[in-house]
Amino acid sequence: MRVFLKPNIKGRIRNGHPWVYRNEIERIVGDFEDGDSVLVFDHSGNFIGRGYINTRSKITVRLLTRRNEPINRDFFERRFKEILSWKVPLVHDTNAFRVVFSEADGLSGLVVDKYSDYLVVQIGTLGMDRLKNEIVDALVEIFDPRGIYEKSDQQVRRKEGLNLERGWLYGSGPELIEYEMNGLRLLADTLGQKTGAFLDQRINATLLKDVSNVKRALDVFSYTGNFSVHLLEYGAEHVTLVDYSERALEVAKTVLDMNGFKGRYNTVLGNAFDILRKIHESGEKYDLIVLDPPAFAKSLSDKAGAYRGYKEVNTRSMKILKKNGILATSSCSRAISESEFFVILYDSAVDSRSRLRILKRGGQPPDHTPVLNVLETVYLKFVVMRVERGG
Repeated sequence: MRVFLKPNIKGRIRNGHPWVYRNEIERIVGDFEDGDSVLVFDHSGNFIGRGYINTRSKITVRLLTRRNEPINRDFFERRFKEILSWKVPLVHDTNAFRVVFSEADGLSGLVVDKYSDYLVVQIGTLGMDRLKNEIVDALVEIFDPRGIYEKSDQQVRRKEGLNLERGWLYGSGPELIEYEMNGLRLLADTLGQKTGAFLDQRINATLLKDVSNVKRALDVFSYTGNFSVHLLEYGAEHVTLVDYSERALEVAKTVLDMNGFKGRYNTVLGNAFDILRKIHESGEKYDLIVLDPPAFAKSLSDKAGAYRGYKEVNTRSMKILKKNGILATSSCSRAISESEFFVILYDSAVDSRSRLRILKRGGQPPDHTPVLNVLETVYLKFVVMRVERGG
């Protein structure tokens, strides 16, 4: 089955972007079902690549290769080996990393994370879902894992005509998978968010090493305690964890206890915005605050709301820091650029009458490498600042 693009299409597709939108297609030749493999050509009949089609989606075709080759188990084995050949040497101090980062690794619709001897896969598209058996067989051949868990429970699958799926595809394992990171023991929750943990903050957490020798720290949007366990390891006397998920906080307690930090933390269940407001009203102050909020903007249409959300949470945090306290704040919204994030932080500084001194800047680790030809892969911003007031 062949897909022909309209004349004068943007160079985006030819220059490496894997998405073909519905309005970029001139005609489709041959019978097909959604999810089938297709060949893509430009208006003049020049071959561009091979991928899969779903007419239910605005992104109608997603390219997987620029060669006319079958998409089968051998294809995935070769691709996985190629990714690992450059990715593994860049991953240090952990037995957990992102094996496949969807579009960034040329496999649109597929995420694979490794946690010790287990793999967690997340499939978001119909075409990739149709290739699930080939993917699992290739992963088994290369990794020989104790188990492969599917955590395809993101709502975007509904738009692809798919049901939400969770369960073991190969072997079996625990609900909480233990792994190591930066000399610490952590847990990936197969029933929690994403693939169970946020591996993209691995290196950013180490940026707190030189500023964590404080009495009181606050970890907002703490999830299962990644930042908190690093803060305590790096010298914080006490950490308060804030999250809306009771299960996440229970997992975080287990993580902190298994690392020997029992008695040096407390948890607060609830809405982070409300809790920050109550802390401000109470007059409490903290030496260090970490903010790791969810993606307030999932698309460009959400930017205005995201701006308000980021500004509010950062402003409230600045107001409850002690003089010259430390704020480590991040944004994982693709629609918010780093420069836009800095504008938000500046506006928060104005409202809180603060002066922000940037101490360290972070971003995505090597296993989440962004690709400039595919700007959607660039998303994580992280900055550590000294919040100065007075003088």
